Amino acid sequence: MNVLVASAEMAPIARVGGMAEAVAGLVRQLRRDGLDVVVALPDYGGVTLADEQRWELPVPSWAAPVTARTGNLDGEGPIVLIESPGSVKPHPYNDDTGQAFHDNDLRFFSFSAGIAALTEQIRPDVLHLNDWHTAATLGLLTDPPPTVFTIHTLAYQGVCSGEWLNRLNRSPELFLWYGATNPLLGAIQLADRVAAVSPNYANEIRTEAHGMGLHHQLSALGDRLEGVINGIDAEEWNPATDPHLIANFAVDNMRGKGANRTALAEAFGLATDGPAQPIIGMVSRLVGQKGIDLAIDAARFLEHLPARLVVLGSGDAAIVDALRGLAARFPDRVGFTNDYDAALSHTIFAGSDLLLMPSRFEPCGLAQMQAMTYGTIPVVTDVGGLRDTVIDADEAPDLGTGFVSRSVDTAGTVDALHRAVRAWRSTNRRSAIRGRGMAIDWSWSGPAGRYREIYRSLAPDHHDISGEMVGDDRDGESEAPDTGDPGQP
Repeated sequence: MNVLVASAEMAPIARVGGMAEAVAGLVRQLRRDGLDVVVALPDYGGVTLADEQRWELPVPSWAAPVTARTGNLDGEGPIVLIESPGSVKPHPYNDDTGQAFHDNDLRFFSFSAGIAALTEQIRPDVLHLNDWHTAATLGLLTDPPPTVFTIHTLAYQGVCSGEWLNRLNRSPELFLWYGATNPLLGAIQLADRVAAVSPNYANEIRTEAHGMGLHHQLSALGDRLEGVINGIDAEEWNPATDPHLIANFAVDNMRGKGANRTALAEAFGLATDGPAQPIIGMVSRLVGQKGIDLAIDAARFLEHLPARLVVLGSGDAAIVDALRGLAARFPDRVGFTNDYDAALSHTIFAGSDLLLMPSRFEPCGLAQMQAMTYGTIPVVTDVGGLRDTVIDADEAPDLGTGFVSRSVDTAGTVDALHRAVRAWRSTNRRSAIRGRGMAIDWSWSGPAGRYREIYRSLAPDHHDISGEMVGDDRDGESEAPDTGDPGQP
């Protein structure tokens, strides 16, 4: 079976949010499992491919010229970089002020035209599209192969001028949104299967409260919509072998975690005063969705917990300024780095005692899984994939892996932190909660297996990974937008 996966992001080529890690992890695992996977990404420039070949893709005149560069990156498998009008940029979505590029509609509609042309040329058994940046592909293919469309976050829908409806070949009326064009709306109605990135998020987006204006269409999908939780790269995120750490450790030998804790405190200029006060870590995009304002409000109570806070991230300028002010006000309790630093992020996960994720919504979340793998106890809100992955240790003492705030506000966040700090002070509870989290397999093996099942159900007459023909057993399947999107025009 061969699969064409198209996305605006894939680590390490283009990385803005969790989608980059999710696409990279899924593709890598599918290839390990024996599937023939080709990945299509926009050509943002600056990427050198081994054994490169280049050719023009036949696209409508409004999208031309579109060039495909194919080759291998780090020997991991075939990559196709699609260069289209405006695609070569220093950032996938935004200029250096954080504002969306004015031509994002043309950029990603042209990218979608390139995906459609590539699909016609290679005719994959399954086409797997990701988020609104690829969604117009289904309005440009008159005879698409079986298609899976993954929603990484419903908040970003790519809404743009109604003029784009005139450039779609297939069912343009399904893309119509109050006189405008909504790529994501069209894709969820035209795809054979729609996947949200966690089971709870799949349920949430069917509701008016979380459906971002599309809850009626999502509810109408029935069994065509399901939640498949993301995984993490088990090779990159392994405290026993992680090269970024000052000392490695494992669930049966945690001594190295203390050395990383000291290194973390030193990196942020905090006192290395032993285990008396836990370190709360945050690694996040600094946007409203992530509830950073709740963390800033909660920081006023750090002295009374007592605890310290370290934050690594970049994003909204106002949030960056607020965090800088917080660190200046409480230099002995708060450390902040405005950046994305892969090595430092690993140190935070390894050296922190608690990880704070006060998200307002969280389709899946990866940080809580990475934290648990490194013996760091997550403190999260009860939303999206956080509900699917973290069990409150007060509500389920024998099963708990973290602490869950039942309200998305400052009071709930402070309460959850207080309960987490209290548990952390008990050596026995700390060890038990850590051990349960570290024992869970958060790798891509299970999620990739579910995607393979979906692919086989859509293309039942093609070979599965064992080389045997798959019969027609379809595993039981039946046949207002947030303008804060960094990818919105």
